[in-house]
Amino acid sequence: MDPLDLLAEATNALVRSVDGLDADALGAPSALPGWSRGHVVAHLALNAEGLTRALVGVVEGSDVPQYDSSAARAADIEELAGAPEDELRARFLASCTRLAKATAALQEGHLDATVRRTASGRRTFGARSVPGRRLVEVAVHHVDLDVGHRRTDWPVQTAGALVDSLVPDLGALGPLTLQGLDAERTWRLGGTDGPIVQGTTADLAWWLTGRGADGLVTDSPPLPDVPAR
Repeated sequence: MDPLDLLAEATNALVRSVDGLDADALGAPSALPGWSRGHVVAHLALNAEGLTRALVGVVEGSDVPQYDSSAARAADIEELAGAPEDELRARFLASCTRLAKATAALQEGHLDATVRRTASGRRTFGARSVPGRRLVEVAVHHVDLDVGHRRTDWPVQTAGALVDSLVPDLGALGPLTLQGLDAERTWRLGGTDGPIVQGTTADLAWWLTGRGADGLVTDSPPLPDVPAR
């Protein structure tokens, strides 16, 4: 499936879950240490808003970062997480809609543009990678909301797209060969040599986000630690 189709499918599932959260549920802890479910929803809204403004900049020929700074991002999450439930949900839904329009507006000539994560410009990514990067945010944080959605609920195509998006940023972990047994797919990090890691594609994707290696096996233990994201 096209990454945009996978993103739309995952976003629709997430929207249904968020719509079912009242104020008490939003204020309850998520699966992320120190974050309520409201923090997760706020982060997802701001992530979409930041990607949207960056992509609009690409189309208009302007260099606009996703976030002004890491500190501003953190402060904005805290502020929005404490907003009334209706405001938080409306902001989240609007951000998803606007990002879908912004990605649809990209033309072939825009895809090779570079986007800065913050104004400092130390971390960048390609406009082409935005649907995949957003899919990681949507699918993984849907599980982090701790509302009954699990990584085992990801379609195998979605899990494979998550690994596709995560592997390029984690080459320093290699050399490693990843084998998604349910998808009959192989990914390599940092070369062709090194240990082989096997498991379901969802378990591989989960591990690559730094959330644990449950369900994975390797011919050369232990598995390396992956930084959380």
